[in-house]
Amino acid sequence: MSDRKRSTALALASALAGSAVLLAAPAAHADVVDVEYKCQTPIGDKSAVSPIDIKAVKEGDGYKLTMSFQKGVSSSPIELGKGAMSPSAVITAGGAEQASIPVTGAPNGEAVPANTPIKISDLSGTYTPKKSGKATFTAGVLTIKAMGTTTTCTPGNSPKPSLELDVTAAAGGGAPDGAPEGALPQTGPADSALAFGTLGATVALSGAAGLLWLTRRGRRAQRTPS
Repeated sequence: MSDRKRSTALALASALAGSAVLLAAPAAHADVVDVEYKCQTPIGDKSAVSPIDIKAVKEGDGYKLTMSFQKGVSSSPIELGKGAMSPSAVITAGGAEQASIPVTGAPNGEAVPANTPIKISDLSGTYTPKKSGKATFTAGVLTIKAMGTTTTCTPGNSPKPSLELDVTAAAGGGAPDGAPEGALPQTGPADSALAFGTLGATVALSGAAGLLWLTRRGRRAQRTPS
């Protein structure tokens, strides 16, 4: 084979390999979306706009979602000491199936001065789809717990999705035994669901209280005669 033919063959092989990589890569489209949060705080109603970015990384049968805030959305009238503030939120999935994915983040690593926008750390959680297809991910309710208080921030501008992604359901996907069709998918460990928002509302779940309730319920069940 001449050098010219050999070069042409190598170029064609490289182009085909590149095309194969592009075809194998999951189709995704991400946008940084401005979300106008309406916050109910201990000192009254507040509002702020923060650009929100959502990313996804395949992990096992699911996807790790990370929600990033580029601006603070609330402030405190007093200084918040290091570790005094804990954020959590909900990402709303649409498209292939409807789901609410709880995401959580680390407490503030540094003290937050009074009347200063609170920087929210990246929030992450796991989404395990039960249906394959194109899924959308949109910023939902944000919850900030600090100094024994709770601030709830709800998107007020019907933001568009920050991420569109082709997802693949886990093998044997579908509603679990005994669950109705359309049941929400597994979205991560129970102890990460600090806040679960739906239709603009927020339900705070304490892991200790939930465990206590389950324990008492189990004991009652054991005392119930057959």
